[in-house]
Amino acid sequence: MAAPSSSGLEVLISTLQNAGDKENMLNILNVLDELLSAGSDRRIHHMISKGGSEALLTALVNSARSFTPNYTILLPLLHLLAKVGYRDRQIGLKAEKADAVLVVLGLLQQNTENARRAAACLWVLRVFCSSVTTADLLGKNRGLDVVFKLMSPHSSKHLRTVKAAVDAFAALLSSKVNCRTAVAKGYIADLLKLYEDWHNNDVNLKNIPIRRALLHCLQRATNSAVGRDALVAEGGISLLFQTTQTCLAMKGLESLVEPAIQLMRKCNPKVPLPLTSDKSVFSFSLPGRPVDDWDADLGLYDGSLEDDSEEDEENEEPDNRDYEDDLETDVNKLRPRPEPDRPLEQLGQYVRLCPELHHDFQDLDSSSEVDESSDDDSTLMGDLQDETPSDQRGYELPSDRNEHHLQTSDFHKHYLNCSRKGRKDHSSMVDRLLEKYGICIPNHDPRLYAATAANTKSIAGYSILAFPDFWGHLPPQEQEPMAKRPPHVQRKKVFEDIQRLICPEDIINKVVFDMDDHSPQCSPDMCPSSLHFFSKFESGNLRKAIQVRSHEYDLILNADVNSSAFCQWFYFEVSGMVAGVPYRFNIINCEKGNSQYNYGMQPVLYSVRDALEGRPHWVRTGSEICYYRNHFCARRGQKSSFYTLTFTVTFHHEDDVCYLAYHYPYTYTTLQTHLRMLEKSVDPEKVFFRQQNLCDTLAGNSCSLVTITACPTSRAWKHLHQLRNRPCVVLTARVHPGESNASWVLKGTLEFLCSSDPVAESLREAYIFKIIPMLNPDGVINGNNRCSLTAEDLNRQWLKPDPNLSPTIYHTKGFLYYLNSIGRTPLVFCDYHGHSRKKNVFLYGCSMKETLWQSGSPINTASLKEDPGYRTIAKTLGRIAPAFSFNNCNYLVEKSRASTARVVVWREIGVLRSYTMESTYNGCNQGIYKGLQTGTRELEEMGMKFSQSLLTLRRNAIHYNSRLIQHASALLDLDDRLLNHKSNNCFEDDEPPCMEEIEYSSFSDPFDANELDTEVNGNTSSEEDEEDADICRNGRMCSDRKSHLVPCYLKQDVLETLTIKGGQCNGSNGYLY
Repeated sequence: MAAPSSSGLEVLISTLQNAGDKENMLNILNVLDELLSAGSDRRIHHMISKGGSEALLTALVNSARSFTPNYTILLPLLHLLAKVGYRDRQIGLKAEKADAVLVVLGLLQQNTENARRAAACLWVLRVFCSSVTTADLLGKNRGLDVVFKLMSPHSSKHLRTVKAAVDAFAALLSSKVNCRTAVAKGYIADLLKLYEDWHNNDVNLKNIPIRRALLHCLQRATNSAVGRDALVAEGGISLLFQTTQTCLAMKGLESLVEPAIQLMRKCNPKVPLPLTSDKSVFSFSLPGRPVDDWDADLGLYDGSLEDDSEEDEENEEPDNRDYEDDLETDVNKLRPRPEPDRPLEQLGQYVRLCPELHHDFQDLDSSSEVDESSDDDSTLMGDLQDETPSDQRGYELPSDRNEHHLQTSDFHKHYLNCSRKGRKDHSSMVDRLLEKYGICIPNHDPRLYAATAANTKSIAGYSILAFPDFWGHLPPQEQEPMAKRPPHVQRKKVFEDIQRLICPEDIINKVVFDMDDHSPQCSPDMCPSSLHFFSKFESGNLRKAIQVRSHEYDLILNADVNSSAFCQWFYFEVSGMVAGVPYRFNIINCEKGNSQYNYGMQPVLYSVRDALEGRPHWVRTGSEICYYRNHFCARRGQKSSFYTLTFTVTFHHEDDVCYLAYHYPYTYTTLQTHLRMLEKSVDPEKVFFRQQNLCDTLAGNSCSLVTITACPTSRAWKHLHQLRNRPCVVLTARVHPGESNASWVLKGTLEFLCSSDPVAESLREAYIFKIIPMLNPDGVINGNNRCSLTAEDLNRQWLKPDPNLSPTIYHTKGFLYYLNSIGRTPLVFCDYHGHSRKKNVFLYGCSMKETLWQSGSPINTASLKEDPGYRTIAKTLGRIAPAFSFNNCNYLVEKSRASTARVVVWREIGVLRSYTMESTYNGCNQGIYKGLQTGTRELEEMGMKFSQSLLTLRRNAIHYNSRLIQHASALLDLDDRLLNHKSNNCFEDDEPPCMEEIEYSSFSDPFDANELDTEVNGNTSSEEDEEDADICRNGRMCSDRKSHLVPCYLKQDVLETLTIKGGQCNGSNGYLY
């Protein structure tokens, strides 16, 4: 007997285990059921915590082992155990400990002819199988065979029992051992036959729960490779496809469609990418390392980027990261600053990168310092005179052709060749076209671009120019809204993918472009009826194109140089199209686990025809866009996953030449051309503009460093002194080649700082800007997405950069050390990035206090001193920049980010305002740009706004005048008016779950506790017809928690004879929670 202080629930539990007669046992069971059914699950969990599960198991074992089992007690006992056990995560282990598992299996074997008793046993076995070891135990004792015998073909009888048997069978398959056993015994084929039978005969749609449960069985069975293989071998995918098509034609069957689709995706056989090797087409011999040595390092990459842990270290926040564990809590690692990573005497080499500190300004009109990164001026002028190359492939100039035809189908890759051999023969064509179609694009000159491109060094030796980069881009006049995702668009695409397996005879499967194969079979002449692809130009990335159907193509991207991974960026040419025909493009080896393409983002397209007609725009394009996991894998046999980006494009012009890209391309040659144009545009008497070579890259390209500040008004000492005491601002960008949006933002910064805007003039007078516009030129040139030529993320090399393998990072860090050593530590450092998983623009910064607060560190942060000025720029941008979201900003220092530029510059160089600025590839979900995709105009505006925000840091040192006050009142806090936008709430930053499942590997139990309660409660009915009607009415079951354990004809007597001593029930309300 329970102690006097025990609660009423404990008394009932104790009495249940010691009840010696049928009447008391029924009384206790009914009271427990009434109490547990009247409240929420909280009461059941309270009972579990007081040993309720163990008491029910003990009572069950004792009752079942009696000489003559009494089912008047056993049936309600099984019912209550099913309800409680479903909510007890340890029920399987507890049942094993109580020796109840095989007892229940024995009861089931004894009652296979009694539907009601069999159903009760099946529910209990189902909850027992929440433990894999319990499922294994049942499997070893022929549990699969016993349960499967109760899974009858279509019938109108004993529906509840059949459903319970299917659910129990699915639960048994939670064990991989049982899955293999089921496959060996041929149960996969039997399950498919059962599903087909119930599907074909369920004319009135009354058996949807049973059909859904059978799908769940198949889902569980295919968790093992042998199960998936068996389903495919038995024609399961074809059966599921056909039955699903029937379901789609009828209302009310959505609950069957989605699990069937997931099952087909899951079982679609994994096939290696149709490549000769996973490795990049391009390899590069690294200093001190054999040519093929990098291949040994590929084992470090597991091929799976589902959590973005490898590819998005700095600027991609993994959705499932445990931030508290990742936050840095070591104050010594948070407190600046450690010793330099190199001797101070090595820093003298960077004196040359501060020409403004040593320039005497005697001749401000003289030509600027020669750019060390390129050939001399005479070479450049020679290039400009014969900028248009001849076609090395033997094409003849179609000068006699119709001029209108020339402007599209001919004037593209065949004639845009920047090599120096034989250009004079064809220079007149480009001159003629530029004269006829030439347009004025600010800070761009096609002739200069072609000449500059001749000095760009690529691994493949590119000599052909992409037309958009050569001709130039202007943003469209109208802003472009985010694309609306059509309902079930992914479902439609998956069905088309599945049909490839079911109807292989309908698939063309013809290679129309292949970087690995230069044979004539892949040439346009051999494939006249297909689209023509090309990507052998700067920043291009398309490795292979396969025509799947007449207007559908699978596209495979090239991995980063010297690697077999990091496929996401694409940029390629397509031609030979028919106007008005929708073409489906599938990029089948994307690696990120999700993408903004699922949330309204579109690729960008550039039409040569439109450009020559005066519309040189990269525009957002594509319909039926979705991004989902596919069935392809790497050839190396790793457990890799790839994702498909699919989109449909309808071209507007016949035989146009178009370019498609992940985002607005911005090449290395574009940057070099832009810097030359800027240098020519500034007034050298007012603007000090110097482009220098920070260092050469591994491939021999120049990594430019640009200095911008205001020239002194005179050579007087005070003016020179003021210049040489201006604080430095250091800006970097494009460490990740695929983040072309970062270059467009920096373009906006550069152009604004060189402009005559009064705020720009004040900024030049207040600061010396040191700008490294492209930290990874080699990656950009060769079409990489993430890495340099070393196959390493340069933004992970900042702790100890190797001067031979990561020269741009090594020398950028060295230059920062130099500035620090001469007492000119930058006031601001910002590294421009792009973010593929979020909207808006925002900053990541560094704060010791915020990191310690967020991590729950016991350190008393009140004693720590930290300048709160790291938030100033973000607050200002929140006021003036429509695309910026203040509440998206984050100032936490994470262990996984310890080697990034932001953290290293903050900690080692001592820059308080050290940031990463993230710009979305998609658009904004706030303010005046809400619902719009971000274009180059908005990106450049963001670069301008960031520059303007720096003015607030020097308000006390600015020379105020009427022009400045008129243009910068908001910046200088001269009024309190805010712009017409609000920052997004930080809890709304991450995208909600996609409308359709991106993954297909996981499949949760589709049944909840309330459904089980309803089924159990319905099992006490004495009328079989009523039972069947309850379970399958309209395919749904009502949630009914009312007590139904004891048959109604016994309830009244039970309640009347229930007697419990008053002292035992005192305080019984204590467990009604």
